[in-house]
Amino acid sequence: MQRTMTSLVPLLSLVLALGAAAHDIPTDVRVQAFVKPAGQRLQLLVRVPLVAMTEVDFPKRGPGYLDLAHADPALRHAAALWIADNIDIYEGETRLEVPRVADVRVSLPSDRSFASYAEALAHVTGSRLPDDMELYWNQQLLDVLFEYPIGSDRSDFSIRPRLSRLGLQVLTALQYLPPTGASRAFEFHGNPGLIRLDPRWYQAALRFVELGFLHILDGTDHLLFILCLVIPFRRWRPLILIITSFTIAHSITLIASAFGLAPSALWFPPLIETLIALSIIYMALENILGSNVQRRWIITFAFGLVHGFGFSFVLGEMFQFAGSHLITSLFSFNVGVELGQLLVILLLVPTLDLLFRFIPERIGTIILSALVAHTAWHWMIERAERLRRFPWPSLDAAFLASAMRWLMLILLLGCAIWLINGALRRSGWLSSSGRTSGERSQH
Repeated sequence: MQRTMTSLVPLLSLVLALGAAAHDIPTDVRVQAFVKPAGQRLQLLVRVPLVAMTEVDFPKRGPGYLDLAHADPALRHAAALWIADNIDIYEGETRLEVPRVADVRVSLPSDRSFASYAEALAHVTGSRLPDDMELYWNQQLLDVLFEYPIGSDRSDFSIRPRLSRLGLQVLTALQYLPPTGASRAFEFHGNPGLIRLDPRWYQAALRFVELGFLHILDGTDHLLFILCLVIPFRRWRPLILIITSFTIAHSITLIASAFGLAPSALWFPPLIETLIALSIIYMALENILGSNVQRRWIITFAFGLVHGFGFSFVLGEMFQFAGSHLITSLFSFNVGVELGQLLVILLLVPTLDLLFRFIPERIGTIILSALVAHTAWHWMIERAERLRRFPWPSLDAAFLASAMRWLMLILLLGCAIWLINGALRRSGWLSSSGRTSGERSQH
């Protein structure tokens, strides 16, 4: 009996391993989709790899070939279970009914019919692959045509895809083809939430205000930079000047990037990320060594230009959800960023005031700033290492022209800073708010 059990152990292990392998979640999954309202129905064309549908028992023959002659019921079941159940489409604010699976097709990985809606529709409704083809089931694609009843093809449509369960990393490329106007292309990862396919201006504005607000709260590097700004200057008069300079500066580069004036080379994002970490280190060290409002607002303005490029990287990826309201979305994102900054400052000022009741302010400033500098130093080293992987930009005519444009802008900004600083001095603003909170508490 013991020998029998011992001999069964390897067999059971093999069966369990095979079962686990059969239900492995694929790493990278690419989904392609078209949405087209026409008359009283909306068509949704979707292409998904069959390997992403692990819970469906597809009929097989031989060494794992897909039994095409008997596969249609399983393919329709997979389409309903894995696709239709994970995509909600709305007409206005009303969720559409469960769609009809109009047609399904198995396609080869080399098939290119989803390059356009017309080709994809002709392919899905056209001839099938021969039943005797020897195709391994987990190497093929599933193409599905869904049809939804709608009230009018001129309605406002939106979609909420929840396709992240198809794989560890799911990339969806979706194209919306309205009956009038140009088509809109979207590309997103995982579950992006509700996507309005042709948003109104206020819908785009609300989405981008939320995006900017959440980006500040999720961006640890931006939060640490704001913390460094607030630690020594917690009175509203100097804070207004410093935060306003940061706001104006990052707005300049954010808008410039949105209009395509920033470098598009691959080395530019890691360079900006490295400079952002450097800006945090500088501000933390300045807190330790001592600062004043005159120097702080000027340095903050300079670093704000860098942070604006960082904001633009997020905004560039999300512009696809703006519809035709690019300018509205740009300014709405900026409003969201400012609201996020304001919330952070409103929380930081009383929190730091409370902390410095129990810890001497100078000691607390040094400890907090040193911790921030230590964290940012590691960020800078890691980001600089990524930056080194990119070759230096070639000094061609295009690069020199772009550099000259930015040099002229920097000179203009420098002149503006000089004029503003002189005006602030003459008005007495800097002299009345030039000391840090620690220096004020000693007088």
